[in-house]
Amino acid sequence: MEAQEIFKKVRKIEIKTRGLSNQIFSGEYHSVFKGRGMAFSEVREYQFGDDIRNIDWNVTARFNHPFIKIFEEERELTVMLLIDISGSNDFGTNQQLKQDVVTEISAILSFSAIQNNDKVGVIFFSDKIEKFIPPKKGSSHILRIIRELIDFKAENSGTNIAEALRYLSNVIKKKSTAFLISDFMDDGFEKALQIANYKHDLIAIRVNDKREFEIPNLGLVRMMDAESGKTTLVDTSNSKVRNEYSKIIRKKSTELDTICGRYGVDFVKVYTGQDYVKPLMKLFKKRESRK
Repeated sequence: MEAQEIFKKVRKIEIKTRGLSNQIFSGEYHSVFKGRGMAFSEVREYQFGDDIRNIDWNVTARFNHPFIKIFEEERELTVMLLIDISGSNDFGTNQQLKQDVVTEISAILSFSAIQNNDKVGVIFFSDKIEKFIPPKKGSSHILRIIRELIDFKAENSGTNIAEALRYLSNVIKKKSTAFLISDFMDDGFEKALQIANYKHDLIAIRVNDKREFEIPNLGLVRMMDAESGKTTLVDTSNSKVRNEYSKIIRKKSTELDTICGRYGVDFVKVYTGQDYVKPLMKLFKKRESRK
């Protein structure tokens, strides 16, 4: 893609997503994701009624009478976007690829974060870590992220969500708010999701196309697996074939619901060609109601 074309696409996405962030998401984002961690600030002498769990035993031993630790709310958050750029995201039947939706949602979350004075970092992954952009602040940094979302080409086409979650836990030492954005066409990431959510505040955003759940009757069709590159002739006129395919995909979707529910991971589904604002707002309001 030529530089001029990339610039036009970046500008178009910036105008749309920054506008949505300003009008809709910034207030919701701020109320839900304002600094909730607690950072050590200072010590002072123990007073009657103080929580004894906050006693600083080292200082207490040094001065021979009790001191407690004082904490302040951390206002600055680190927001991490774990973005699936595997081959299956190049699919879409509603004049929009899954990757287009991923790009727009990532941009909205990024603009909302910088308005909240948060740092934003990105992990691009396929079946390996394709690229890591360390967390930073500022509009120029967000525009770089959008540019990468538009133009970055993955070396591999498979998906390994567990690898992305392990990388997050290893590279980001401080607790972050992490959005895992994927179509979740993968297995075997349950343990990694549990560990990552224990260390970070993890939110799963599943991006799908309705046609992935129900194949239309189109007769004999040659289908290609975008991740493996293998092609297969499928008789879509056979209702048994269509139903079996639909059953497999819906089963995977139900399994993801179960896994996220088991480990307390907030989870939202969005679809190509449909409004993603309402599901995201619903997610934010759900989190706000729990505070």
